[in-house]
Amino acid sequence: MQRIHISNVNEKPAVCFDTGLDPRSFARTKMSQCLIEPGYIVHPDGSNTVWKASGVNELDGYMRVWGTPFFGERLDLLLNAVNAPKQTEQQTAAKQAKALQAVVYWIKAKLLMGETHSALNPGAAFVSCSDGGEYQKGSVFFAPESLSQRCLLVEGASHTAVTHSGRSEIRNDAPLVSDRYNCPDLKDTDAAAFCAGTMLYTVLAKAHPYPDMENIYQDMREGIFVPPRLAIPGLNKQLCGLIYSALVLPVEKKRTTMNGAVILGNLLKILMNKEEGITEVFSICNALPKEEETKILKEKNYFIKKQNFIVRSKRFCIRNKIAIMGVSIAFLFVMFVIVSTAKVSRGRLTTEGMAPDTVINEYYEAFSNLNHQFMEACISGAKRDDIDAATNLFVLTRVRQTYEANGQPSVISAKVWKQTGGALPAPDVFGVTDLTITPRGGSEADGLVVFLADYLLWLPNEKAASSRSDELTLKRIRGNWRITEINRTLNSGF
Repeated sequence: MQRIHISNVNEKPAVCFDTGLDPRSFARTKMSQCLIEPGYIVHPDGSNTVWKASGVNELDGYMRVWGTPFFGERLDLLLNAVNAPKQTEQQTAAKQAKALQAVVYWIKAKLLMGETHSALNPGAAFVSCSDGGEYQKGSVFFAPESLSQRCLLVEGASHTAVTHSGRSEIRNDAPLVSDRYNCPDLKDTDAAAFCAGTMLYTVLAKAHPYPDMENIYQDMREGIFVPPRLAIPGLNKQLCGLIYSALVLPVEKKRTTMNGAVILGNLLKILMNKEEGITEVFSICNALPKEEETKILKEKNYFIKKQNFIVRSKRFCIRNKIAIMGVSIAFLFVMFVIVSTAKVSRGRLTTEGMAPDTVINEYYEAFSNLNHQFMEACISGAKRDDIDAATNLFVLTRVRQTYEANGQPSVISAKVWKQTGGALPAPDVFGVTDLTITPRGGSEADGLVVFLADYLLWLPNEKAASSRSDELTLKRIRGNWRITEINRTLNSGF
């Protein structure tokens, strides 16, 4: 239902504003103050007439403000008619020409108004597009701003016109948007230029530049639209540039050097000829060869896909910023753990490339040198008595070195001690000497071997070495030989 329209009041035509308010609500919201709010009628010669409401009446239980008539057509309805469904190409072309004419008259009227503030919403403007009647062709009526905005909000609450796939649709579930042609961030001539650019784009492209009703104002602020050169193939390059400059006025990073007043003036130079007539659509939008038109269509589709992907990704990240930060931190932590584990694994000692008897020999060598880390690499499941002994002795020697002034090792390797003469007593000697390794069974081909290791173990502060015999079972684990079992026999003293 059109809340701003021409209707009969007291059997005479009048401009009517259906507020959608019952008498009590009308009084409570102080809508009566709108009766003194002026509207304006701008004439083609540049003069203007102040319009004021004549009265209020009640219709079907709701209050209606009315005033002297203006015989013209609502500008937003002319724009919507271009994309109306179920019409022929000739009908579309005729409505397109009429809508373009109305937009040009609107732009001219805005410039003629100068600094006088008037409503920007196309739904609040009526344009006279034909000769005859009380007002000349090209006259424009700007309704009182607050009153018209109230009526358009009520009108949009139940039905909102949206553009989808190049066609106008009516949806009851669409968000409430009373003005699809103005960005709330702009003022004065910049606001008028943006509105003009949006209307021209809608008429010439036969599609609204911001079809996403849910995010329309965000799209305006971010400059999310298909450029006129792609949306309107063959359009005059200068006009393309002006429409683009108008649409990016709300976008600080994209806006050009032209301000709103310059854009509006240049638009009129292109869209009006010397005889004050309106330029025909075909003269500003030339038909292109089929190949070039196909090329532009492909470029347009690619641009839309790319822009939609970037916009959706960006807005998804903004909406889910906290969750994404949490996931990112968790991911980085997991990656840190994996990398750290990998580094430790790469630096870990192994028995890679060693034969079984070599593993045994190196095991006892590490035992003598208190190298408990390599001893760990040599065993898998075997008793840890030797590793615990080596670890405890290693810690004790480090503590002694810390507190003793000379900093010399407090324990001497038994092998080194014996090579230097092996004088007794030897209170600081530790380790294995006289090691003999004898195969006892198993097969390397089967991945399991058994050896007997006979040796002498020298312990600090002991008067003599102890003789030991260890039966060691080795298995090939992940390609490396490791000691899986140690059965120890203590022999008589040495």
